[in-house]
Amino acid sequence: MEAKTNKNRSAYAGAAVIAAGCMWGSMGLWVRRFSAEGLDSLQILALRAVVAAVVLGIFLLLYDRKLLRIRIRDFWCFLGTGIFSLLFFGYCYNRTILLTSLSVAAILLYTAPAMVTIMSVFLFKERMTKRKLFALLLAFAGCVLVTGVLEGSQAVSALGILTGLGSGFGYALYSIFSRFALERGYHPLTITFYTFVCTLAGALPLADWMPIGTFFAQNSGNLPYTVVYGVVTTGLPYILYTSGLRYVENSKASIMATVEPVVATLIGVLILHEQMTVLSGAGVVLVLAALVVLS
Repeated sequence: MEAKTNKNRSAYAGAAVIAAGCMWGSMGLWVRRFSAEGLDSLQILALRAVVAAVVLGIFLLLYDRKLLRIRIRDFWCFLGTGIFSLLFFGYCYNRTILLTSLSVAAILLYTAPAMVTIMSVFLFKERMTKRKLFALLLAFAGCVLVTGVLEGSQAVSALGILTGLGSGFGYALYSIFSRFALERGYHPLTITFYTFVCTLAGALPLADWMPIGTFFAQNSGNLPYTVVYGVVTTGLPYILYTSGLRYVENSKASIMATVEPVVATLIGVLILHEQMTVLSGAGVVLVLAALVVLS
C-alpha cells in the first residue's frame, strides 16, 4: 500500500514539474508585449519578482501565516534560490543573448540539467543510472535541435560561452538550494515566496524603474496583464516545480523541465505562425522521448 502511495506521489510530482516547464515555455508570448512597450529584460525580471512576492505574500497571509515563518540560520537557502539562482541566471542569460544569438544562449542555458545531475550525485547521493543518463542525452540533443543552432554557422566569443554557462549554472542552482530548503522542512509556498523576495531585493538597485512607471501610466490594461503574467509564468510554475522536488529527484526534475523549449516552439508555430523545420521537429520528438524514458 505504501509503495503504491509513493508511486502515485511520484506521478503527481512529475506531472507538476512538466506543468511548470510548460508554463515557463509560454513566457515568450507574454514578454513580447513588455518588449514592445520598451521594457528591458532586467525590468521584466523585476516585475515578475514584484508580482510573485506580492501575490504570494497576500495569499499566505490569508491562507496560513505560519508558512511565512523561517529560521534566520536557514536564510542562506533563500538567498541561494533568489540571488544566486534567479537573479544571477537572469543577468547571465541576458548578457549571453547580447553576446551571441538566442539559439546559442538557449543551448548553453540547457546545460543546467547536466549540472543538476552532477551536483545532486555529490550533494544528495542521487544515483546516476543508465536510464537517467540516456534521458539526459536525449533531452539535451532535443534542445540543440529545437533551437536551430545547427542550421547556421555562428561565431561565439569566449565571454559569450562563459556567461552562457553561468546562466545554466544559475538555473541549476534553483533545484539545489530548493532541495536544501525542503530538507529543512519548508513548504514549497514558503520557498517560492522568499525566493522572489530575495530576487526583488537584488533587482531593486539594478533595474531602472522609471520606464516601469511609464509602462503602467500609459495603459491601464498593463496592470492586470502584468499580474496574470506574473502568476502564470512565475508564481505558479515555481510552486509546482518546488512541490515536485518533494518526490522527484533533482536530476529527473531538471530533465523533465526541458519540455520548456518544446512548448515555446509549439506556441511559436501554432499561435505566432512561425515555421517549424525538420530539425526542430526532431528535437521536439527527442525531448518527449526523454520524458517517456524517465516515466
